[in-house]
Amino acid sequence: MIKPETSPVVHAGPVRAWPPGLAAGIEAALGWSEANQDPAGFWCGTLESNACMEAEWLLAFHLLGYDYAHRDALVRGILQRQRSDGAWETYFDAPSGDINATVESYAALRANGISPDSDELRRARAWIQGHGGLANIRVFTRIWLAMIGEWPWRAVPNLPPEMIHMPLWTPFNIYHFASWARATIVPLAVLSARRHVKPLPPEHRLDELFPDGRENFDYSLPRRGRRLSWSGFFRTADRVLHAIQNGGWTPGRRRAVRRCVDWVIRHQDADGAWGGIQPPWIYSLLALHAEGRTLSDPVIARGLEALDKHWYYERDDARMIHASESSVWDTALTALAMLDNGLQVETSPALRRAIDWLLANEVRVRGDWSVKAPHVEPGGWAFERANLNYPDIDDTAVVLIVLARVRRQLAADSVWRGELAAAIDRGRHWMLAMQSSNGGWASFDRDNDSAVLAQIPFSDFGEALDPPSADVTAHVLEALGELGFDRTAPAVARGLAFLRREQEASGSWFGRWGVNHIYGTAAVLPALRAVGEDMRAADIRRAAAWLAARQNRDGGWGETCASYMDPAWIGRGVSTASQTGWALMGLIAVDDEAHAQVIDRGTNFLLSTQRDGTWHEREYTGTGFPGYGVGARTALDNPGLGRRLGQGAELQRAFMINYNLYRHYFPLMALGRVNARR
Repeated sequence: MIKPETSPVVHAGPVRAWPPGLAAGIEAALGWSEANQDPAGFWCGTLESNACMEAEWLLAFHLLGYDYAHRDALVRGILQRQRSDGAWETYFDAPSGDINATVESYAALRANGISPDSDELRRARAWIQGHGGLANIRVFTRIWLAMIGEWPWRAVPNLPPEMIHMPLWTPFNIYHFASWARATIVPLAVLSARRHVKPLPPEHRLDELFPDGRENFDYSLPRRGRRLSWSGFFRTADRVLHAIQNGGWTPGRRRAVRRCVDWVIRHQDADGAWGGIQPPWIYSLLALHAEGRTLSDPVIARGLEALDKHWYYERDDARMIHASESSVWDTALTALAMLDNGLQVETSPALRRAIDWLLANEVRVRGDWSVKAPHVEPGGWAFERANLNYPDIDDTAVVLIVLARVRRQLAADSVWRGELAAAIDRGRHWMLAMQSSNGGWASFDRDNDSAVLAQIPFSDFGEALDPPSADVTAHVLEALGELGFDRTAPAVARGLAFLRREQEASGSWFGRWGVNHIYGTAAVLPALRAVGEDMRAADIRRAAAWLAARQNRDGGWGETCASYMDPAWIGRGVSTASQTGWALMGLIAVDDEAHAQVIDRGTNFLLSTQRDGTWHEREYTGTGFPGYGVGARTALDNPGLGRRLGQGAELQRAFMINYNLYRHYFPLMALGRVNARR
């Protein structure tokens, strides 16, 4: 960990140009950051995902009867991203399209009047039929087709709203699901109970996707596991639940639905969305509408108004909707990059505004996390600006790193120092209380790892669970190191033991929230240094050697999203600025002179690819869900893994992200640490 007081780089002052161009590169990148800061003090980059976002909103407008002013721009956004083979993909340059994104995009375009005879839909239809047709779509896509009258609700996994009554000691309590899954399940349970449908007009129906006729189509879910397994048990249970609902024997259902609706209303965010992400937001609106609330209802009206706040971006006459918004994350990491380059909060107005904004966005209320931690005082930060129910441990750790460094810059009698100290204390106590029993830290909850929940038919999307990960644990340990903890502290020792268990035989660590082993490894190594680990230890040198060996010929590093399913791609891919920044920071933390030339070549890659003060990349280097279901690293050498998960390197169960500011602040951090190393 590079301490700020040892960093010789001061913005607006001279920086020794080593390697050539380093001073100019740092100055240009800092200038870009300052020029692109919001007047309120934060940064928030475009968060690109896939066309399901726009497709589902267009279908939702049909279901709600809402005339969205920018509907045509959303249609253009979908059409812009169609691949030449007719499909839509989950990440840039994926080896294949995604059946779910393609079917949902197709349905949305048809619902908005695009002819099935258009070139775009003829190519999409051919791709769909050539990849198994509708039989291969996930549960979420089946639910959308059911709501528009194109799929029978009886063939969609049943989500009984009675789940809301399950006590915490039962395995199916909603708080045993990951926060994002929980916030999605509750409104979906209402839609499932009501079997909500608003059919497409006859001229917009999807008959052409049933080439052998609807009456001859097999609507059943593909069998992924053995009959005598949890998966088989839940399939049987699903048939029983449907039989009960078909027979009308659902005593207490009205009360369960009402309780679900009350839960949904209580969880609306300050900006009108839900959960800080698209699925809970859109399903909550639909659930409330299914219960008879109109577009003029204040809760629904606020939810729809949020679309035109900070939840969209425009490109080439098209509009796209963010799946989430990363204002706290982007602001904390940009501030960290500034600190890595020697900026002082007393002399940098941009840094001062960022710290003020972060302090103002501390979460001081009890969210869902408090169900399992009822005696813990609130503290910490969320990923988004308006999501009070779900502060997350990763954001909190990075903000604490920033605040700890800033506090050390301030004079002992600074009034602001006391405000920082109070926020740091609250965040530290909350973060420590969220440590899981295995020693690691997850993102939103502790001990959220009941693998049986991943076998429920509903859970055929991304991840139903939020278990501890190496990258989040590493960020927590790095924060604790900044706050004066060392490897002998009990919480740190348990976290280190978790990281040792998670290290791969190759020396790398799996990346849960970034692509992939480059991210995980680069997160762990600075953390080990921060808490005083011996950076000459064999396991640490093995990790550094792994990073060095993955450097591309151009001097950069890259790792494709395909590495989540194809081990041949682990640590391999087109060089990107963000992943090069990660690798450099990992190697610099080890500070092994054996890798000095590797670091120089990586630095020169960043300097040579910088344009207009920043960097550009189309590759997706952020991870939402790898698609394993259990939310944790998974052995890829199992020959039946792809069949069991229902995905290959195209990642049709996954959710991948292009954080447009990753390409800027991570390279800037790396350049600052290179400069501090000389």
